[in-house]
Amino acid sequence: MDSAAALVSSLARACVAKNIRIGTVESCTGGMIAAACTELAGSSGWFERGWVTYSNEAKIESVGVTHDTLMQHGAVSEATAREMAVGGLVHSRADVCVAVTGIAGPSGATPDKPIGLVCFAWATRGKSVRAETQQFAGDRSAVRSAAMQHALAGLLNSV
Repeated sequence: MDSAAALVSSLARACVAKNIRIGTVESCTGGMIAAACTELAGSSGWFERGWVTYSNEAKIESVGVTHDTLMQHGAVSEATAREMAVGGLVHSRADVCVAVTGIAGPSGATPDKPIGLVCFAWATRGKSVRAETQQFAGDRSAVRSAAMQHALAGLLNSV
């Protein structure tokens, strides 16, 4: 069992034990977190829904990220990740929602936002939102895989 599968298995047990449903709002991971969760048989009992909001328009239209936040902080920012995660809760029946936005490469980097920079947020219904930024090394595939596993670990810590 790979580490993502082990994380999902632990997450599933925790969600079932606590009657918690999760949601995902993904940009740079392109649905990898949702796919990892739903790979596990029985995930319909704890996985509520997921969005892939790759474009700025999708972030605005699907989960309510504000145009002002995108203009002021950019798509790859903790502010945007926070709005994505909260929007996931608003537009679903999930109890906990993770959001991921970042620069997987090989292009899209800027001097202050290099390849491998990924912003995360975990929102729990009725509680505050936790956000953080990580810098992952490697190529596009490595960055996306590391981001997926970090997001799953954060979900496990949130349930």
